[in-house]
Amino acid sequence: MSFRTIDELESALRAADYLPDRGLSTALFLSLALEKPLLLEGEAGVGKTEAAKSLATALEARLIRLQCYEGLDVAHAVYEWNYPRQLLHIRAAQEGTVSEEELFGPEFLIRRPLLEAIDSEQPVVLLIDEIDRADEEFEAFLLEILSDFQITIPELGTIKARRRPSVILTSNRTRELHDALKRRTLFHWIGHPSIEREIEIVKLRVPGIPERLAAQAAAFVRGLRGLELAKPPGVAETIDWAHALAALGREELDAEVVEQTLGSVLKYREDIEVVRDETLAGLVAQTRGAQ
Repeated sequence: MSFRTIDELESALRAADYLPDRGLSTALFLSLALEKPLLLEGEAGVGKTEAAKSLATALEARLIRLQCYEGLDVAHAVYEWNYPRQLLHIRAAQEGTVSEEELFGPEFLIRRPLLEAIDSEQPVVLLIDEIDRADEEFEAFLLEILSDFQITIPELGTIKARRRPSVILTSNRTRELHDALKRRTLFHWIGHPSIEREIEIVKLRVPGIPERLAAQAAAFVRGLRGLELAKPPGVAETIDWAHALAALGREELDAEVVEQTLGSVLKYREDIEVVRDETLAGLVAQTRGAQ
């Protein structure tokens, strides 16, 4: 599936329960049109990963996700050899039933996300999630893939993409990425949405939620972001909290229900302690007064 205009892409994303702003829609559209990877940066919980998931749904493509972490290597990201099966093959070769020359054939290859995406004949959205958590050595390894869409396996040679995957990289900016990686991508920063857009997002992702409750939840979370917190809540936390409030059958916020459900929106004990008591009551009063 392809999109002729940004509006078509926006409609498809909305149908996948994702509400991007115009800047993100444009970045995604250009990434598809130019067949160039897109790097999405922003605070945790602003919708970077969800953008890739929704894009896969909109494109009717398979989502292949590589979750990055410190120490990630080729064996876990690209491929590794199936050593137990190779050992069985060696024993069979010693008995003369098979040829040992076949030991490094494709049938002994365990395909990891990057190779799976490159070698797929079907439409693929490749999500390289939280690339800033991976080591710089792995980031350098990605350059061949992002520039030429190919992977070199010494025993088999170079495997070129049968069909270029759509590539989305995300970063929470825990470290600065190298210029060489950035030059191979388009870039878009995702910030926290306006209060109006966040209310729209909550209503879209939590069907049936009372409009007043959606507005109050979004406004309260916006107030939390103005405090000195270790981990300010993102849109993902607003959605989780709205689901919790709706599950409790709430129509609007009050200090009691906020305190009881604060763990749905704040994930650090220190942050919860900062918000409790006078701060919590003040935020609730401010939220309700704004309605």
